Amino acid sequence: MLKRIQETTNFLKQKTAFTPEFGIILGTGLGGLVKEIDILHTIPYGEIPNFPVSTVDGHHGNLIFGKVNGKNVVALQGRFHFYEGYSMQEVTFPIRIFQALGIKILILSNASGGLNPNFRVGDIMLIEDHINLMGTNPLVGPNEKEFGPRFPDMSEPYDKSLINKTKAIAKSLGIKYRIGVYAAVTGPTFETPAEYKYVRLIGADAVGMSTVPEVIVARQADIPCLAFSVISDLGVEGKIVEITHDDVIDAASIAEPKMTSIIRRFIEETD
Repeated sequence: MLKRIQETTNFLKQKTAFTPEFGIILGTGLGGLVKEIDILHTIPYGEIPNFPVSTVDGHHGNLIFGKVNGKNVVALQGRFHFYEGYSMQEVTFPIRIFQALGIKILILSNASGGLNPNFRVGDIMLIEDHINLMGTNPLVGPNEKEFGPRFPDMSEPYDKSLINKTKAIAKSLGIKYRIGVYAAVTGPTFETPAEYKYVRLIGADAVGMSTVPEVIVARQADIPCLAFSVISDLGVEGKIVEITHDDVIDAASIAEPKMTSIIRRFIEETD
């Protein structure tokens, strides 16, 4: 693993001569932030040694290097999912690369099913905690000391100070937000009504198929995380309807401009 990380990192440094401060992962239907980046380099995943390739609609498959309000960022325009057949180590490989490139903060986004009966389609939820229901963990297996501790603390997976700062920014922009717990499942099926009910009963406000593996690896690396979940459908009893992946993309794209405004301001105001 270390050899592959070094090979990929060397390739990217030689290609870009760029040191990012922020790492960004853009989820399903949430790629609009790329329009706010003053792009210096766009590298398709297929050209990067050892990098996975995204196979899901709504995930473009580029690594973007550039600036947002003068701050250096690197963005995954499309992430990787366990359900695509990748191992957890492959899903989180980009986070290892972000760590090697020297990012200071990781910003993540996803589209999810809302479980909280107060939520509505199009809501933006700040993730304050998560539940891993994926049946595995990206840290299973040999641990290299360069990655971080064998047993990382997860008492604060999402940085409270970053969340509070984001709340203030959303308020100043007049953007309504929710805050809650995100549960990660493997997918790729959407949940049954009984599964929605179960996940709600154990404490989740939203459910999706990503984000948690990346956050676990980032926290092992002691990288603070800030995560947004756009509610793209509802798993609330009496409000469950048939849904497709296209529906998720459409719903996420409606909320995306508001999320982008918050992230842009956050980057601008964060040293």
